[in-house]
Amino acid sequence: ARETLRRVCDIDVSNQAFPYMTAKRIIIGDVPAIALRISYVGELGWEIYAPIEYGMRLWDVLGEAGEPHGLIAAGTAAFESLRLEKGYRLWGNDIHTEFNPYEAGTEFAVKMNKSDFIGKSSLQATQANGISRKLSCITLNDSDRVVMGKEPIMSGDRVLGYVTSANYGHSIGRGIAYGYLLNSHATPGTSVDIVYFGERLRSTVAHEPLYDPKGYKLRI
Repeated sequence: ARETLRRVCDIDVSNQAFPYMTAKRIIIGDVPAIALRISYVGELGWEIYAPIEYGMRLWDVLGEAGEPHGLIAAGTAAFESLRLEKGYRLWGNDIHTEFNPYEAGTEFAVKMNKSDFIGKSSLQATQANGISRKLSCITLNDSDRVVMGKEPIMSGDRVLGYVTSANYGHSIGRGIAYGYLLNSHATPGTSVDIVYFGERLRSTVAHEPLYDPKGYKLRI
């Protein structure tokens, strides 16, 4: 990504000049754009925003610059696989109004020392009372199997939750699923079953993220 952008950009895109979690107005070829040094796929990269009338030109400029580096077009299916390896949550699937940040594993984004905000009293009660379920990363034991999402997660005859997101993790070589599990079964190493069209697929709760847990690749 950096070498591609460097060939067509009017500014220094080194890690020192354009670090992770920053944004700049730039010119890509002859296209005015805003570049954000963030990534939803867990790798070094940028999100680029430009006026719609420049869309095709931006596509052509980046495509030509990236060709020597093997650049290809990839869509949301690739994003789904990569973001699950990285443990990134998807609004509407993994996080929604029925889940609180402590259950979803996003409490790091809540500043409880702020004076007041919508939902603060509810979160204070959650802090005091604890949670009974937790969004968990699960990997399928059989590397040839995948699930699609919404399947029940079970232990014996007990339904623990359901799959909120799923895909195949090409970097780790097996299927990945996320789902809210009761605390009793949310510890990494715990065995569970995902029921896929009546078939119970043996699976294991895993530490997350599965890929680059220290986030080194995002910050290089």
